[in-house]
Amino acid sequence: MTDTSSDDGRALRRETERIVNEIAQGLRTLDAGAGWFSCLAPTGQREVLQEVAGYAMQAHITAADGRAGVARSGVKPTANPSVMICMDPPRYGFAGLPAAEYVKAFHVLVSAFAIADTRRREAYCRGACGHAWHNLPAATGQP
Repeated sequence: MTDTSSDDGRALRRETERIVNEIAQGLRTLDAGAGWFSCLAPTGQREVLQEVAGYAMQAHITAADGRAGVARSGVKPTANPSVMICMDPPRYGFAGLPAAEYVKAFHVLVSAFAIADTRRREAYCRGACGHAWHNLPAATGQP
């Protein structure tokens, strides 16, 4: 493995963090984020799903957050990613789904994360938050 691929991995993680948090904070639409995600190769999509699953675990997504996220995502409640996020406790193995389900998984996972992260920002970070990802500047455009 070369340093370039390692640098590429770090760049993808930073870009993922920025885009997902912009979606969660209403600075970017879910559709715009899904457009970015759809342009990635399947291996990049799998890496993004693993990264966002980590964010979801840190946000302590509940089954109720999962249900609200599914409703927001536009994905059928019976789709595999929807069922996984609504379990109690939620399942985070989205990267193990078939590649054909990655875009649906992105919609569901990011939508549920947005619900949980908003709750946590309002409950624990209001006025005293030092998390850089909770203090994003307004987006200048949506790639």
